Amino acid sequence: MVALLLATPVATAWLVGDLTNGEARRLAAEGESLDYVVRPVSLGATGDRVVGVLACVLVVVSLALLIRATATRTLNSRRWTVIVPLMLAGVLIGFAWRVVTAGAIGANIGAGLVVFAGGPALLILLVIAAVQTLRLRR
Repeated sequence: MVALLLATPVATAWLVGDLTNGEARRLAAEGESLDYVVRPVSLGATGDRVVGVLACVLVVVSLALLIRATATRTLNSRRWTVIVPLMLAGVLIGFAWRVVTAGAIGANIGAGLVVFAGGPALLILLVIAAVQTLRLRR
């Protein structure tokens, strides 16, 4: 479960890819410097690909193992009420990372929108997972 939750944002960010728009890329190719809210972290093209593929494989394998454990009744099926909101939070974090690290000329309006809309959505997902965890412990 931990591997799934850690790999989900990384896999999402890799699958979404760089969200720098075409106009900003064109201007950057002409020598204009791009503005970043947060500079993207990169291990190079090969390193990014290896990490992304490994994260995707880890997500698929972890999901398969959890589904198998649920089918064999090793994992209580009610645990999915905690796993799913945390996975959705991971997807949101991976997508938000790509929006915030997109290069722009001037202000990155998408980064502000992700913070204002994604922040409360992330908080709601985490509260749902926490409440469900407490309910399952009883």
